[in-house]
Amino acid sequence: MLKHFFKRILSSIPTLIAISIVIFTILALAPGDPMGEFATNPSITPEVRENIRKSLGLDQPIYIRYFKWFFAFIKGDLGYSFTSRSPVFDLILQRLPTTLLVVGISYILSVLIAFPLGVISAVKRYSFLDNLVTTFAFLGFSLPTFFTGLLFIIIFSVKLNWFPFIYNSTLKVTDFTSFIDQIKQSIMPISVLALYQSAILMRFVRSSLLEEINQEYVKTAYAKGLSSFSVLKKHILRNALIPVVTLIAIEIPSIFTGALVTEQVFRIPGIGALLIESIYRSDTPVIMAIACIYAILIVIFNLLADLTYSFLDPRVRY
Repeated sequence: MLKHFFKRILSSIPTLIAISIVIFTILALAPGDPMGEFATNPSITPEVRENIRKSLGLDQPIYIRYFKWFFAFIKGDLGYSFTSRSPVFDLILQRLPTTLLVVGISYILSVLIAFPLGVISAVKRYSFLDNLVTTFAFLGFSLPTFFTGLLFIIIFSVKLNWFPFIYNSTLKVTDFTSFIDQIKQSIMPISVLALYQSAILMRFVRSSLLEEINQEYVKTAYAKGLSSFSVLKKHILRNALIPVVTLIAIEIPSIFTGALVTEQVFRIPGIGALLIESIYRSDTPVIMAIACIYAILIVIFNLLADLTYSFLDPRVRY
């Protein structure tokens, strides 16, 4: 098993390198200029702009810029932002707590909601409860998060005035009042993300369970006299959770890289919002750092999912 694990790690390295080359090349060839904001400033002459471009290494060929970035990234140096001239690592570190708070809590909630509802929906197939859960799931992943976010703002902020519609990033929790304020401004974005994520996960749980319920080994377990709960817990769930674990492994990296649309709707200063801002400004170091961190996290959590498979289904070990 360990041999297979290390082989997967080694095989993922060329994939990550290829991803970084593709992203870097696209960003280098894409329209837009990091020095564009200086073009309208009359106090900055073309000579000064050219000196700034040279100091950032933008006058060098693409392949040289890539190799410099790549070897710096391996050493843990994510570079400096073209626009703010701040270390990219510090920019990401500033935004990470907000992203983990909002996206992380929403994902935990979605898992806690989706698993029991998905199991109940599969076990009570075609019942009123199943139809209710299925309707909720279809609404959850059919409505885009930007629409749900705007709907929440109109209802709960504009009409009812229960929650603030703009996330206050300067708020610091120092007492009970500020703690309540923090909860109030986090409820809507967390609810929007949890609704969407739980709906998708719920459908996966339900469909995976339904595929296993009619299998021969389940009928054999019932024939042995096992209770419905024992069959569900010890036999059906362990096999049905394999595709669900894959979905969770793919989605977990988004906890660290933010929710692009939701952060824009609620003005949350998370990593997703930082990525959007960097794309607008052609800030290549920031975009490259976030994209590559996301790719690395996907590889890591897919490897963890492989290890989980061996626990859920011992046949995978062989």
